Amino acid sequence: MEGHSEKSPMELLKHHYDETELVCPDCGYEDEDGSWSSETDGREIHYEHECPSCGALREHTLTLNGE
Repeated sequence: MEGHSEKSPMELLKHHYDETELVCPDCGYEDEDGSWSSETDGREIHYEHECPSCGALREHTLTLNGE
C-alpha cells in the first residue's frame, strides 16, 4: 500500500474527493465504486465526477501558481 508521502498533491486531492464526494447532491445516489477523474494542462488541474444514476456532472478546477 502506498503511503501519503509517496503521492503527489494532485493524487492526494483526488483521493480526498474519492473518499468524501461520491454522494450526488442532485439525486442522493452514493457511487461506492466510483472515482473522480483528473487531468492537468500544467496551468490548471481539473477534477470531474459524473453520477452514474442521474448523469449530474460535478467539477473542481484549481489554477496552479507558476511563481
